[in-house]
Amino acid sequence: MAIKLEFYDLIVPIKNIKKKYKGGWKQCLKDHDGLIGGRVWYDENLFRNGAMSPTDISYLVDWWSEKGFETIDQSDSPKWLDLCVVQSTFGGPTKPCDWIVVKGRTAHLKNEPIGELVGSEVS
Repeated sequence: MAIKLEFYDLIVPIKNIKKKYKGGWKQCLKDHDGLIGGRVWYDENLFRNGAMSPTDISYLVDWWSEKGFETIDQSDSPKWLDLCVVQSTFGGPTKPCDWIVVKGRTAHLKNEPIGELVGSEVS
């Protein structure tokens, strides 16, 4: 499957959520219950939470970081680690991200088929 992208997208592989999120996938869904179908959606591989500004997306990155997710590799060639921020209107991930494929306003987990599109107002 693939997820729809809008504005600023924070994307986390579900396998990372299952490993690192306190309470796992079930707790993540419970914590985001009121947002699912609004600014949050997911497929079988990727979880997406969105924002409309750089400030708002940075709050989301900080929130996930506080939950124990590694955000950016701080080496000479910084890249996203446990999550990724995508700005779809300007071409994709804001830093390199080796586990995601972005095509236009969609994203899917690398080495997985694209399949059906999931997201806000997708028919």
